[in-house]
Amino acid sequence: MRDFNRVIDQLLQNDAAKGFATGMAGGMAGSLLMGKSGRKLAKKTIKYGGMAAIAAMAYTAYKRYNENRAGTGAPQAATGDADLLPAPASSNFLPAPSDVAARDTLGTALVRAMIAAARADGKFDTQESQVIFDRIQSADLDPDEKTLLVEEMSHPADMDAIVHAAHTPECAAELYAASLLAIDVDHPAENAYLAMLAARLKLPPELVKELNQQAAAT
Repeated sequence: MRDFNRVIDQLLQNDAAKGFATGMAGGMAGSLLMGKSGRKLAKKTIKYGGMAAIAAMAYTAYKRYNENRAGTGAPQAATGDADLLPAPASSNFLPAPSDVAARDTLGTALVRAMIAAARADGKFDTQESQVIFDRIQSADLDPDEKTLLVEEMSHPADMDAIVHAAHTPECAAELYAASLLAIDVDHPAENAYLAMLAARLKLPPELVKELNQQAAAT
């Protein structure tokens, strides 16, 4: 049985992420799940678990966006980890633990979004893919979880599938947040990908700004 907290924890953990990039310079293997925000958020996964950490980031940005829009809070930028607020239990940000189907659906979508973002610079050759597949096999995951990652890595990035998984505005924010955490946005193709993803997810520009600020400050 897949534990998406374990899968996402592995993708965000600093030591594990370094393992994915060992021996590679740049390209997908050098950037896959190595975003600076993802590395910083890794310590939060210890407390929250991977899915909950992403939910907290999206919820905090979404809450600040709504407060600023309603004029109920002083506009302010995110300043760091201390700003992260856990998503309320059973909210649209994080299905209840008892709702296994919903958690599996969200977990798959988050993993898919992270991998698609990591592909955004267009560099994914045979050598890099083999390194990544080898790292997946050595990760602290059970066979079903490793199979999930191998399958997702083997498929072409599918933005349509990611967008269609966003059944609520909250989920859309989480998918964008997960994408931000997977990469360092330092390539024109990555910027273009994120801009297109935000547009396809129909995220308001001010919410995108809050998510970007939260990722940068996390």
